[in-house]
Amino acid sequence: MAVIAREVRVAGVVQGTGFRPFVHRLAVRLGLSGSVANTAEGVRIVLEGGEDGVSAFLEGLTGEAPPLARVTEVRVGEAAVAGRSGFVIAESELGGEKTLSVPPDAATCPECLAEMLDPANRRHRYPFINCTLCGPRYTIVRAVPYDRPNTTMSAFPMCPACRAEYEDPADRRFHAQPNACPACGPKAVLLDARGGLVLVEDPVAEAARLLGRGEIVAVKGLGGFHLAADAADHETLARLRAAKAREEKPFAVMARDLETARKIAAVSPDEEALLCSPRRPIVLLRKLPGGSLADNVAPSNPFVGVMLPYTPLHHLLLAESPPVLVMTSGNKKDEPIAVENTEALARLSGIAGRFLAHDRPIQNRADDSVMMPVAGKARFLRRSRGFVPEPVILAKGSPPVIGVGAHLKNTVCLAIGRRAYLSPHVGDLETPLACDFFEEVVNRLSRILDFRPEIAAHDPHPDYFPTRYALALPGVRTVAVQHHHAHICSVLAENGQEGPVIGLALDGAGQGSDGAVWGGEVLISTLSGFTRAAHLSYVPLPGGDRAAREPWRMAASHLEAAFGADFQRLDLPLFRSLPEGKLKGVMGIMDKSTLSPPTSSMGRLFDAVAAVTGLRLVSTYEGQAALDLTSMVDMAEEGFYDFSVTRSSPRVMETAPIIEGVVRDVLNRAPIPLVAARFHNTLVNLLASVCRDIRRETGIRACALSGGVFQNPVLLARLSSALERDGFTVLTHSVVPSNDGGLSLGQAAAAAAMAK
Repeated sequence: MAVIAREVRVAGVVQGTGFRPFVHRLAVRLGLSGSVANTAEGVRIVLEGGEDGVSAFLEGLTGEAPPLARVTEVRVGEAAVAGRSGFVIAESELGGEKTLSVPPDAATCPECLAEMLDPANRRHRYPFINCTLCGPRYTIVRAVPYDRPNTTMSAFPMCPACRAEYEDPADRRFHAQPNACPACGPKAVLLDARGGLVLVEDPVAEAARLLGRGEIVAVKGLGGFHLAADAADHETLARLRAAKAREEKPFAVMARDLETARKIAAVSPDEEALLCSPRRPIVLLRKLPGGSLADNVAPSNPFVGVMLPYTPLHHLLLAESPPVLVMTSGNKKDEPIAVENTEALARLSGIAGRFLAHDRPIQNRADDSVMMPVAGKARFLRRSRGFVPEPVILAKGSPPVIGVGAHLKNTVCLAIGRRAYLSPHVGDLETPLACDFFEEVVNRLSRILDFRPEIAAHDPHPDYFPTRYALALPGVRTVAVQHHHAHICSVLAENGQEGPVIGLALDGAGQGSDGAVWGGEVLISTLSGFTRAAHLSYVPLPGGDRAAREPWRMAASHLEAAFGADFQRLDLPLFRSLPEGKLKGVMGIMDKSTLSPPTSSMGRLFDAVAAVTGLRLVSTYEGQAALDLTSMVDMAEEGFYDFSVTRSSPRVMETAPIIEGVVRDVLNRAPIPLVAARFHNTLVNLLASVCRDIRRETGIRACALSGGVFQNPVLLARLSSALERDGFTVLTHSVVPSNDGGLSLGQAAAAAAMAK
């Protein structure tokens, strides 16, 4: 039998996933000799043996890979036959182009959970049990290759028993970098609000008891602290809301298990798959009437964000605490999640009475990811723990580009070659601490990748912190990418497309090329440029950003555009609820462009309709009015309002006929669910009509949907379906959020295309 040799380079998420033991087992099974080693870019394999065995190996390499591995590229080259004997797992190789091969953090696997609950096991009730199939990954890594010395676990030398597991290729913990046990690993502690050690036999059990008594406990997780409280205790949650300055924004909850989750919310098969996946995101579920949740978990909201335990500590805590806990980010409003014990004590001691902490350092902050299935795909509202740092694979190579993201829902994207790495969710850059977190994310991700940008892509808005950061980078070319073009480039990039497409970019606000505030845009777009084909008609944005917090202002603006100054005579619930003098004050600034800039925002149109119906006049968090309106939709209603589109260039999608239809129904005492349904149906018909007109003129048969408005499940599902029925190829988001959390990817992709 002829002997051949091959060198195989594997890129992707292949370190910390049990990939090398898998390669070892596969090679031994097929009678091949050689070696496998981690490298800066992934894994390098040298094979020697019969041609049939090598072919079978290459086929099994991707087809049988471990569940946490994500192979993105396999390169096979010739190697010299050297009479190798046996197959070995070699030491990591340094050098070469760095790629981030570190897997995301993974939820506790069934095998580890069984061991933790087994009184005869040496890891019985150990809160940090893990193996190559689960445990901390990205949150503990300092550098690549992903080896223990490059993680925060380097501070914990393994005991002989753990070392034996770590070095045995046949063991489930072979090269599990966070491997540890009670004898040598991290330990949980309970602290009081001043940082004093609370002396108890079992800190986790004591924390569970405190939660059952109505206490608020700060709990250190994988990517930072949570603030935990009994989700059935209205009084405790009222204290938590007051301390966090979180008036109505929903809290996420953690349910003991799937059976418990089913008692508080409806769970579809798609939602169950997300809840139980190793990534363990928060999943938005529809609340069940009569459930045990306190009404102030998610006030005036039909949905609740639910997750299942994803660390051993969570499993132990939920086993003895109330069955459903609020688990909200350990921070105050507009601050990053706290990660270390001293930081948490300094920032959260006014909120939590006790701190369930531990001594394993968190290197990289990561909030929980938030998802919901819509139209057959899992959609992100926030992409962070469990998914970062998996790269988005680009259609073509990119020079080293950093996309610095938006001012709100910020993320950062580092693109090089065909890989684009999005940071964890940074959030709204409204405080100095949040801006510090932004720089921390850039610096740490750059250090891991040894990344030095040649181009920095940013939003044109001069006052945004990321824009100022990009412009201050020394020796780096800067590229301004218009906000809505970046949205469309984001969905193009994650779908491996370059355009042209008809791009529907619908959101709350972004600086337009003409100085107005855009947000209801139809663009003819490629990665490298765009033309504005249509937009919603301009109306004043009374008081600028304040209008987003007070939807009644946008109602006044749209009503005046539709009915003129006499709109105040309409017998609408809106006017019966407004304090005297409020409306007059806004009318006084409506014609002043510096105080009321023109806007084409779709998000603000949703606000206006919600206020006209009397549903919501003031929002306490972003998108609340739109969420209220969408949650009221009568799914059986098929009616819609009149709409009109001008034949100008760009086309103008007139909002006045839509507002007139809404007002007519409200004056006729139509139920709000009917009005909400007709409004959504109108937008679907309007946007589909505009896309058909543009197709007739340009021949473009692909539509790309992006922007925060497409977090709306009703609009996304119905518009996607309508466009597909019309023969369009529809590109949507499922890898990054449609909101500004995906903007950095679009910026980087656009800048890379422009550079060519």
